[in-house]
Amino acid sequence: MLRLTSVRAIRVGRLGIFDFLPGWYLYVGSAFGPGGVRARCAHHRQLSSKPRWHIDNLRAQTAPEEVWFSYDPVQREHQWAGILSRMCGVSEPVRRFGASDCDCSSHLFYLPDKPDWHGFAQQVEMQLSEYAVIKCKDF
Repeated sequence: MLRLTSVRAIRVGRLGIFDFLPGWYLYVGSAFGPGGVRARCAHHRQLSSKPRWHIDNLRAQTAPEEVWFSYDPVQREHQWAGILSRMCGVSEPVRRFGASDCDCSSHLFYLPDKPDWHGFAQQVEMQLSEYAVIKCKDF
């Protein structure tokens, strides 16, 4: 979860330049590579001198606040993206953000007010039959 405090025009790779509003941004990704969740979070703590992913461009202008994660052995990023896209008050600020390799419309979600991870975890529990516990930690 990233926080932006003022309007910013940000280039998102080949997708173009977009105006991002102040508020909260939730990015959904997976961490099945070397080092898992710990390595992925370490990557996002640093500002990337050579942005590789769409999130690297946004991260350069925002402050990371929390990480919601699970150690589920099943890749759930697309299911989580679907659940977030249907939640009340959530919008998709950039179509195809983080979703250039899948059928999701976006992996980035915006809320003007800080979202509650308990509410998200409850939605996962209601909509998925099997899932790992979702945890929340300050970034």
